[in-house]
Amino acid sequence: MTKEQARLKAKELVAKMTVEEKASQLLYTSAAIERLGIKEYNWWNEGSHGVARAGTATVFPHAIAMAATFDPELVQKIADVISTEGRIKYNQHVKYGDHDIFKGITFWAPNINIFRDPRWGRGQETFGEDPFLTATLGVKFVAGIQGDGEFYKGTACSKHFAVHSGPERTRHGFDAKATLKDMYETYLPAFEKTVKSGVAGVMGAYNRTNGEACCAHTYLMQKVLRGDWNFDGYFVSDCGAIGDIYKFHGCADTKEEAAALALKTGCDLNCGETYEALMDAYEQDLITEDDLTLAAERLYTIRFMLGEFEETRPYSDISYSKLDCKEHRELNLKTAQQCMVLLENKDNFLPLDKNTDKRIAVIGPNAQAYTALEGNYNGYASEYVTVADGVRRVFENASISVERGCNYCFEQKNHWSGFNYMLSDGIAAASQADITILALGLDCTVEGEDTGNSDDYSDYGDKTSLYLPKTQLKLAEAVCDVCENVVVVLLCGSSVDVGEKVRSHAKAIIHAWYPGALGGLAIANTLCGKSNPSGKLPVTIYNGEHKLPDFEDYSMQGKTYRFIEGDALYPFGYGLSYTKFGYSDFAVDEATDEKFTVSVTVKNTGALKGIDRAQVYAQYTDSRVSTPKYQLCAVKPVELEPGDEKRITLTVDRYWVKAVLEDGTRVDPNGKLVLFVGSHQPDEVSCKLTGSACEKVVIK
Repeated sequence: MTKEQARLKAKELVAKMTVEEKASQLLYTSAAIERLGIKEYNWWNEGSHGVARAGTATVFPHAIAMAATFDPELVQKIADVISTEGRIKYNQHVKYGDHDIFKGITFWAPNINIFRDPRWGRGQETFGEDPFLTATLGVKFVAGIQGDGEFYKGTACSKHFAVHSGPERTRHGFDAKATLKDMYETYLPAFEKTVKSGVAGVMGAYNRTNGEACCAHTYLMQKVLRGDWNFDGYFVSDCGAIGDIYKFHGCADTKEEAAALALKTGCDLNCGETYEALMDAYEQDLITEDDLTLAAERLYTIRFMLGEFEETRPYSDISYSKLDCKEHRELNLKTAQQCMVLLENKDNFLPLDKNTDKRIAVIGPNAQAYTALEGNYNGYASEYVTVADGVRRVFENASISVERGCNYCFEQKNHWSGFNYMLSDGIAAASQADITILALGLDCTVEGEDTGNSDDYSDYGDKTSLYLPKTQLKLAEAVCDVCENVVVVLLCGSSVDVGEKVRSHAKAIIHAWYPGALGGLAIANTLCGKSNPSGKLPVTIYNGEHKLPDFEDYSMQGKTYRFIEGDALYPFGYGLSYTKFGYSDFAVDEATDEKFTVSVTVKNTGALKGIDRAQVYAQYTDSRVSTPKYQLCAVKPVELEPGDEKRITLTVDRYWVKAVLEDGTRVDPNGKLVLFVGSHQPDEVSCKLTGSACEKVVIK
């Protein structure tokens, strides 16, 4: 079915509805209209890294971990599996008359907000801090969810439009102030690219942007989204965000006024309950029936495109046996392995011999934590493999001991419930071990979405420090005092610093993110070399003492690798391997008004098979405005056996090498333009850490 055919069918069906019935369809809990053969439908479902909150499904690594693969095609495969499993579950829900929340196939993912500040608790849901990487992975995720058939397999929804990335505590009333330059250079590109690629939905944010509520924003929703970008899908509020318009933003005085403002600005669907006031708004002449009709038609266009009203629903023949099947688990493990970022590996301490009979201690709050595998917005896996489980499976001949050692960020002596001061247990295990695996980090109770609690480390889900929590630093430093061979494995969704003492002592450090249900096995396979780490940082990791700008400041000055002031601890795009790669003969093969086609020879100069993530960066200057230090503009994974080399071709869209003026216009830079290629960005810190430089070609 074409979009136009679906639109005509939607118009025909909506024309048969009364004004009350039309209003009832604009809530996420869309009511049944029995006389028209319409079943109730709940629009709210989540699927950022697996079908969420509704029983068993494959739990993939979280979005920030997917981003660490720097692999758009892999992300599309994951999204395709998510929508396949979503259809499987939806078919059964329909069969048994279950129309509850999280049972539909309208997925409110991907989260393509820019992870501009490492303190933000929801950064784990994003594809990182870079607009190119976020846009590229976002487009592929949308393609995987929606499929390429006659009907949508599922629908994706780009969120949260548009300038949104904390703070969580004040998000319901906060005004994010951003210049047009920052908006068009950083905050809007991923939305533009996913909209123009055909995403079905866009979700507004909780906050205001430059004074207007994001779910009733005339500039963003009407001028940019519907106007400049010709978006023809549906717009949905974040959950409860329309209520914020009158409760906290002061953009309306009553529920009816808030509902009317959002609807007339173009918000078709309310996740929340404020649209229950639509009929009162209609009676008060705040909205017209035409306003209700337009929104209902947009929503029903989506439902027709999903095949809901077909005599035989599309994708109804997908076997239930495909849910969490062997192939999906294999993809899950592959992804988890490829998202591992090796930050340190002193004297090639890793990989370990899988046949070792040494004593290995696995210590830390994430040693046996399922929550650190899942992240947030997760489903339930049929099997979880924790870090300790994975080490036991892989190092079968070793003597394995496990201790928690501490909680994430809370300790109290003489506490009646126990388990609040376990430091001596962790030290004891480490003192008896030949090798200690320190499984540190966070989970969604510490960094997450509006957690509603606050302590000395987490403020409503946002971090207050760039270091690990003090409890974990104390454990890690004590372990380093009693064990010579320490490997740190971080499971979290953001930048954390383990401190200078631990960094200087640890033989190796791995950032494992929230690696999904099989994450512990992926970690163990990485430790033993069965999997050669190939992940790259989708965020900057800062030194714990790094001075960041104010969290509420949405200017990009001093933020991310593109505008950082000072040096990163571990830069965006960085990640080591157990082998080495060399780049040579970088050349521009073709240059058009739209793109550059470049090629480079990549050689595996080490002793092990491995995957490298070729990265092209642009550096350009313009006398009219400031420009990023570097801008990622192409990526491509390349897998090579030892000694092998391959000539690869990458495409650089000129969109990503244009200067953005103060009014948001993209123009060709009037200064220099240089392209770099390599295993990392061309900054001094990355070159020093890797011992390798990038190839470059001067365009002008």
